[in-house]
Order: sequence, then structure tokens, then C-alpha cells
Amino acid sequence: MTDPLPFTVDHVGLAVRDLDAAIERHVRLLGARLVSVEDVPGHGVREALLTLDSSGTAVQLLAATGDDTPVGRFLRRRGEGMHHLAYAVRDLESALAHLAASNPPVVPVPPGVSRGSGGAGVAFLPPAAFGGVLVELVERV
Repeated sequence: MTDPLPFTVDHVGLAVRDLDAAIERHVRLLGARLVSVEDVPGHGVREALLTLDSSGTAVQLLAATGDDTPVGRFLRRRGEGMHHLAYAVRDLESALAHLAASNPPVVPVPPGVSRGSGGAGVAFLPPAAFGGVLVELVERV
């Protein structure tokens, strides 16, 4: 098993109602650079990845493709705002095994490991394990 530590911040995910308007705001007001826009049908989102060149920090804007998707339900309950914090890992399976062996164990919420934007392997961890914040683990291919 590969040592999964350290985890590093990959991106911050923000739920938005209007993807185009949110992209425009981030570019105009913050000087963000649009990297990509992609549909991720398995997660029910259309998403944009932006970077802030001065720091390399990434922001992922998530617009629901339907009301009955995870982000659609999030927007209905909470409105726009921070949806998740994503950590990059070198080996997703090792990272999940490390967390499952913790006390108390932390296991991914359904659907477990799936494919995210750019074909990355992703897994979401329950907010209760991280002080109310949904955590995503990302293994870039």
C-alpha cells in the first residue's frame, strides 16, 4: 500500500445556479483564469475549473444539471456557496484504506469511488467526519 500522506488541497467546489455568470464574476472580479468547462453526467453537474495564477489555487464552479442531483438538492436546501473541499491524493485506494482504518473509521459516501472531471478518480467523505464540510479526495490521472 502506498503511503497516502500528505493530503494537499486540490480545489474548493462552489455550487452556483448560473455557471456562465459565475465564471464571468470570477474572471472579472478576481482575475481567475478559466481552465475548462465540462459536463460530468455521473455527478449531475456542469462544472468549470478556474485557477488564480498568483497562487495556483483552483476553484471548481458546479451547476446542477437537474433538481434531483446532489448539487441540485444542495442548491435547493442551502443556496449558492461552498459545496466541498477537495484534497489531492497520490493513491485513492490507499487514502481510503488509511481513513477506513482510522478511529472512528471514515468511509466514502455513496457512490464511493467514481470518475470526476478530467477522468480523475474521486471519492466523497461524509461531512460529519470533517466538522460539517463535505470532503472530496481526488486522484488525477
